[in-house]
Amino acid sequence: MSYDRTKRMLDLAIAVPALLLSLPIQAAVACAIARRLGRPVLFRQPRPGLAGKPFVLLKFRTMRPLDPDRGWIDDDSRMTALGRRLRASSLDELPSLWNVVRGDLSLVGPRPLLVEYLNRYTPEQMRRHDVKPGLTGLAQVSGRNAITWDQKFALDIKYLENQSFRTDIRIILATARSVLRRDGIHATGSQTMPEFLASGG
Repeated sequence: MSYDRTKRMLDLAIAVPALLLSLPIQAAVACAIARRLGRPVLFRQPRPGLAGKPFVLLKFRTMRPLDPDRGWIDDDSRMTALGRRLRASSLDELPSLWNVVRGDLSLVGPRPLLVEYLNRYTPEQMRRHDVKPGLTGLAQVSGRNAITWDQKFALDIKYLENQSFRTDIRIILATARSVLRRDGIHATGSQTMPEFLASGG
């Protein structure tokens, strides 16, 4: 059996039960977001997938809308206490399991970034789109948001060049440990990873 087929079977074997079992938790999170942040409760954003083809990523909303009059002008000011807890626990990622079931994402692969980053990559960095993006990846278990962009991309390429069923299982287990320990949630001095501007950014 090919690696791609085995990988897809692993995705479905884990994502489908996880999605179903997490539905009560997702319902509780959705109610909390609706009560504290209002609607919509889901964050939907186009992200580049395999070969750079866009898909709509689903996550729980963690930020207030942009509102300069209230001082909500960047990620730090827009992030809520509820949002910080959701991100720290990775509960905001639960709706992305639907992307895995649909086939937009794999469980393991380079994280899908922003569409506008596509024309900022070097040819080497662009190779990250030679494989399906992942809900988690080697960069996420090697520092998450606490490492630089260049380090993230180097780890993405390392994964691309060393893919295997065993590697995927190892990354999934390491992700579970990282989530429990809440490792690397924030970039230094920021609630989120700073914008990627170009190589070396």
